Amino acid sequence: MNELLIRYRKTVTDGKEASPVEQLLGIKPVTIDPGQVLFEMETTESHSNPQGTLNGGITSTLADIAMGVAFGTTLQPEESFTTIELKINFLKPIWSGLIRAEAKVMKKEQIIGFIECSVFDEKQSLVAFATSTCMILRGDKAKGR
Repeated sequence: MNELLIRYRKTVTDGKEASPVEQLLGIKPVTIDPGQVLFEMETTESHSNPQGTLNGGITSTLADIAMGVAFGTTLQPEESFTTIELKINFLKPIWSGLIRAEAKVMKKEQIIGFIECSVFDEKQSLVAFATSTCMILRGDKAKGR
C-alpha cells in the first residue's frame, strides 16, 4: 500500500502526523482513499481577508492539499510529484464555518495527472472549484521529496 495513503489514514484515525501547514491552518483529513480524499477546516475570522471574508489563498491551500494528497495516494513507492499548474474559481464568499474539500484524480498517465476539487460550505453549497496538473517524478528527481 502507498506510504502517503497509510500515513493519512493513520492521521484520520489518531489525529497525528499532519503536515505543518495543515496544523497551522487547522486542515484535517476526513477520508482517504486511493485517488480520492476529503479534507475539512473550520474557518474563523483569523482566516479573513481585508473585506472580512475567507481569504482566497486559504481556500486555495485547502484545495491544493486535498488534490496533492489525492494524487500522491496513487503513486508507486519510488515516485514523487510536483504540481505544475493550479487553477481555482471562487463561486461565493464565506465568512466563517466549516468548509470541506473533495478531491479526485480524474486522469493519471505515465508523467502527468489531472485532479479536480470541489470546496463546499456547511450547507453543501459549492464555494470553489479547483483543478491541478501534477507531474510524476522518478529517480534522482524524486529523491528527498
